[in-house]
Amino acid sequence: MMEKDLNQSKYEATLAKYKTNLNDADIQAKVADLIANKVPANDTKEVKELLFSCIDLTTLNSTDSVSSVMKFTEKVNEFDDKYPHIKNVAAICVYPNFAEIVKDTLQVENVNIACVAAGFPSSQTYIEVKIAETALTVMNGANEIDIVISIGQFLDGDYQTMCEEIQEIKAACGEAHLKVILETGALKTASNIKKASILSMYAGADFIKTSTGKMQPAATPEAAYVMCEAIKEYFDKTGIKIGFKPAGGMNTVQDALVYYTIVKEVLGEEWLNAEYFRLGTSRLANYLLSDIVGEEVNFF
Repeated sequence: MMEKDLNQSKYEATLAKYKTNLNDADIQAKVADLIANKVPANDTKEVKELLFSCIDLTTLNSTDSVSSVMKFTEKVNEFDDKYPHIKNVAAICVYPNFAEIVKDTLQVENVNIACVAAGFPSSQTYIEVKIAETALTVMNGANEIDIVISIGQFLDGDYQTMCEEIQEIKAACGEAHLKVILETGALKTASNIKKASILSMYAGADFIKTSTGKMQPAATPEAAYVMCEAIKEYFDKTGIKIGFKPAGGMNTVQDALVYYTIVKEVLGEEWLNAEYFRLGTSRLANYLLSDIVGEEVNFF
């Protein structure tokens, strides 16, 4: 057997250890039941404050510029003075070329610098470019890197290429955390989402993330449920805790409460903190803040 075939069989053998044959209708029913019966109890100020502290405050626009990213970062600086009783966001998420701008502008502690990299959002470029972009981004100040799996390779069943790319990018991250985006809307089925989750964690992801926000559908409760089940199963087998990040399509506080509830019910209280749970969003910050303070706020 050729070396490539041996390596490919290694990934297939890994998947065989997990329950990956899932029924989409069953997942939908479980999620609907969970939303109906568990979400209302989590609609509290304390939960909203926690959710706010788990936000990766994101700007990923073609119109982003040095001045707009500086202004964006300065709002995070100002937040501590304006709302000293509320914990700040977890991270600022920008394109790689703005990592140094955020690093030079950010003045508050305990807010990470996250950057999308490695051919985001399509992941369609040379592996050498992905590695170089990741390394440059970390060198310029990012301590979290968000990448997209090679979706086409996964759908072709070429798990080796997909996983080896993640491994090489992980090495280029050094001490920075690696968040791996599955783009669940392109994977379509619960079984595909479960397999991509397991392979991404096996290849070195510190977090798995639903979506880029650049295609529809983005994050869905059903995808989140499957990913959290994968994280739980992976933890049970390996003892390794992997984080979860829904991103894209979160437009309301209710959306955020749904994802909080899924994490709480599937993974438990240990995951309900910014170390293991993030929300990739921009608009949601003001909505959560408004609910927390009890009046409409347009701070960010």
